[in-house]
This record gives sequence, structure tokens and C-alpha cells, in this order.
Amino acid sequence: MKLNSKDLFLYAVTDRKWTGKKTLFEQVEESIKGGVTFVQIREKELEYKLFLDEAIKMKDLCKKYDIPFVVNDNVDIAIKSNADGVHVGQEDMEASNVREMIGKDKILGVSVQTLEQAIEAEKKGANYLGVGAIFPTNSKDNAVKVSIETLSLICKSVNIPVVAIGGINKANINQLKNTGISGIALISAIFANDDIKYATRELKEILSK
Repeated sequence: MKLNSKDLFLYAVTDRKWTGKKTLFEQVEESIKGGVTFVQIREKELEYKLFLDEAIKMKDLCKKYDIPFVVNDNVDIAIKSNADGVHVGQEDMEASNVREMIGKDKILGVSVQTLEQAIEAEKKGANYLGVGAIFPTNSKDNAVKVSIETLSLICKSVNIPVVAIGGINKANINQLKNTGISGIALISAIFANDDIKYATRELKEILSK
């Protein structure tokens, strides 16, 4: 799948801890109906076969709505589920090795915290960058804080789209105005809500302004 920077406008990252009465699949479908444009499945503790089954279902769901679907960290699951791509962090596999494994046609996203990392990731085949954590977040232990100034500098210095991530919600989205980002990645701002579709629509409206 060819990545368009508009695909990254409202990027949802899954988190099973918010499921409650709904399944992860139901939550993701609600978020897509609310306006999510990109989905990343993130599973840190799920057993391999369950993760693969979930990834295959999510891939089919995203295909139905014609939006990109990537797997966080696990290149093997991304390949076996025929995901549109994979997203890796600095502590994960080297971006150039991941590119070799998934081939040139799949999407590769890389998390970065510094300008040096951003330039390096682009050189090694990344299609887009996730930059953060921009604001304090409970979704990731030991998340490195990245300033809005650094985010802006990264956007100006690379030729691939940049997504801001980390603690972003409707109260602080406007602080990201004029940074040059293509979109925002959200976890709890979407999935911690009882009415996910409404919450997503509201976030998209704020972002569109």
C-alpha cells in the first residue's frame, strides 16, 4: 500500500486495557467510523497465536474501510497477517533490517526522539516518523519527553511525514499547530471513552481546524 501523508491525519494505536465491555475489534471499528485514518495494533503481552489472529482480523477490518493497518514492533506478525506495514521503536530492530524483511512496498514507521534519529530513520527506509512523547503519557513506561521545538525541527528537516504521539488530547492539540506534522497518534484520547465514535469525531473536528 502506498502511504499518503493524509492517511496519518488521525492515527489510532490500540491498547487492550481500555476494552471493558467491548472487544478490541469493536472499539477499533467504532474509532474508524468516527474518523480514524490509520490503525496500529500494539500488543505487548498477548500470546503469539492470539496476537496473530487479532492482527488478521484487524487487517481485514481496515481493508474494508480502506485505511492503512500496521503492527507495532512485531515484524513476523506483520508479515504473517499481511499487514500494510510495521512500526518499530529505537530499542527494536534496526530500520534497514526491517525494510529488508518486509520489502519495498510495505509501510515502515519508526519512532524517534531526536533530529539525528529522524534523519537516520529516513535514510534507512522509513516512510513516516512517530515523534514523542510530546506530552506526559501513561500509555508507555519510560517514555522520553520531546519538546515541541524538536518536533518542529524534525518536520522541517525530513522529507517524510511526521506524526506526533504521547499524551495528546483535545485540551492540548492546539499546541501542535504550525509544527508541520501530518497527524497525531492517539491511544487513551480515543479508547478510554465510552462513546469512542463520538470522541473520535470530536478530536477530528478540533484537528481539522
